[in-house]
Amino acid sequence: MTDVAPSGDGAPMPAHRPAVPSRGGFAHPALFYRDMREYLRGTVPFILGGHEAGEPVAVAVPGARLDLLRDAVRAKAPGAAAAAEWIDMSDAGRNPGRIIPHVLRAFADRHSRARVRIIGEPIWPGRSATEYPACLQHEALINLAFEDRGATILCPYDVTGLGRDAVRDAYATHPVIVDRDGERVSGDYAPDRVIQACNRPLPEPARADTRRFDLDSVSEIRVLVCRRAEAFGLPPARVGDLELAVNELAVNSAVHGGGTGLLRIWHADGQVVCEVRDSGRITDPLVGRRPAGMSSHGGRGVLMVNHLADLVRMHTGPDGTAVRVYFRLPG
Repeated sequence: MTDVAPSGDGAPMPAHRPAVPSRGGFAHPALFYRDMREYLRGTVPFILGGHEAGEPVAVAVPGARLDLLRDAVRAKAPGAAAAAEWIDMSDAGRNPGRIIPHVLRAFADRHSRARVRIIGEPIWPGRSATEYPACLQHEALINLAFEDRGATILCPYDVTGLGRDAVRDAYATHPVIVDRDGERVSGDYAPDRVIQACNRPLPEPARADTRRFDLDSVSEIRVLVCRRAEAFGLPPARVGDLELAVNELAVNSAVHGGGTGLLRIWHADGQVVCEVRDSGRITDPLVGRRPAGMSSHGGRGVLMVNHLADLVRMHTGPDGTAVRVYFRLPG
């Protein structure tokens, strides 16, 4: 065991350089914490160590924790706090599909000549049951997206506030676990299995407006989507975002997914939900999560959809692909 700092109550917490087995220089430990004292003991030394080593540091955690952590780092090393990039994950990572391209890779690519150090907390108490599978998929895909990059991404988990499933799943998506007892290799690490398990059929809505379309009728389904979204109470600016997302998916289906598709729209649990199905099959698990310059012609559309929507869920298989987008209603 290396780099473990004693905590005030006698239990060890990790210091800033966990000895993590990595592929291609990538390390992806999970930090289990039970309260804010353990949270700070596991994260502040990580940030300070990155600053001391000359590694660019980004911190992407939910807003309340972001302020707490920034104040704690500033109290110890104002220069480290000023040099780090601070990101509210509850906003930037509201859609988990947005985190890899627009948060993690965006930061790493801006510092492509250096090893980077990132704290990313995409799963927190309050994430809905609809969001959680996308969060889990994201954590597994990080290992694929960064396998050849010089980076350490530390993922905190509130083991008191989260359910047992989230803690259990963290062992499958992170090669190393760090907690008050120290650091250990996860014997359940299996990100490929998680990626496969997350690709499951999406639950059926109780009721939905349904339309078939081809390339010539994409404009008609855009009109339908706007009319229904307005009736559900989606604000005008977000209606425009939904229309653009549906247009990207529908055109992609008509051009690359067999020539025709099926649109469904409904509202449930305070969200407008729109789904586009076609007969195509997606083989790249990182579709929509690669930066635009690295995306294929089909991937750029899904990348834009991830940027626009509050949540994106997808299922692909021998019978075709369904992409479902969620836009939150006010209140």
